[in-house]
Amino acid sequence: MKRPSAQAPKGVVMIRPHYFGPNPMTARDNAFQATDARQPSAIAKAAFEEVTRMAEGLARAGVAVHLFEDETAALPDSVFPNNWFSTHSGGHVAIYPMYSESRQSERRPDIIEMLKSEYRVQDVIDYSGLEKDGVYLEGTGAMVLDHIGRVAYAARSNRTNEVALERFCTHFNFEPMIFGAVDRNGNSIYHTNVLMCIGTEFALIGASMIPDAARRAEICARLEETGRQVIDLTVEQIENFAGNAIELDGADGRVVVLSARALASLRSDQIAALETSARLLAFDVPTIELAGGSVRCMLAGVHLSRREPVGTQTLYAAPSAR
Repeated sequence: MKRPSAQAPKGVVMIRPHYFGPNPMTARDNAFQATDARQPSAIAKAAFEEVTRMAEGLARAGVAVHLFEDETAALPDSVFPNNWFSTHSGGHVAIYPMYSESRQSERRPDIIEMLKSEYRVQDVIDYSGLEKDGVYLEGTGAMVLDHIGRVAYAARSNRTNEVALERFCTHFNFEPMIFGAVDRNGNSIYHTNVLMCIGTEFALIGASMIPDAARRAEICARLEETGRQVIDLTVEQIENFAGNAIELDGADGRVVVLSARALASLRSDQIAALETSARLLAFDVPTIELAGGSVRCMLAGVHLSRREPVGTQTLYAAPSAR
């Protein structure tokens, strides 16, 4: 069994939406979003079931899953909690400013209170007030964090402000590495975590989508300096959410969690490279992916120490049929 890693959290927070649907307010700068001909009620039911199956599968793998319900119809993107908060070793929590006004009400005090109750939280730093100044930083969507090397990788976009990034890095002791990244049509990549994923021993990255050759080489070299195997993803693989993965620590060692669509896009050599580090755990979430995010976006990692003995699990709102 692989030893525990600061990069791979043992627990996650998930939100199970009862009225999920692609958000028209975010489609303007999220080229990964798609439409669907099904009735809204059918889309919502399918999303509810996808989240339920994923929560159950992660729990079976030994990941502590804190599952919260969203029974409102006003928050179509609430299934992506990693954009509004993150947790960090040493007992630190950050709360982030969100670009779309339709998402700013996703922040939930009950989730922060759960973290304080079940984990050792020393402080909560709230950046959400920056929204009033038009300054945004959408959590671990905007940033892909190397928790071991203490580097915050961030692609420039409407959702990633350099001033907020610098402030976060100063507070949380990360070095910022910001860069430009574009899709095949020249549009800015809306979130860094669709472009790259950092695990303990590997890094997935769509390097060709970083147009500045010198910066691209610098970022890849920095990842290699940490001893990680850099696995380069094609534009097509990024479009199929292959970069939107996360490494977690399960009962039998580390797992790389990604969508079934993402896994299907990977070549056999890329899969073999990942499997030298961790077991692959794929979930089919095609309805959730309509909103332009995938498995990584659905999981807010818990990098905190538990108050109760290690090895216990908490599954909030045990999965049930609608």
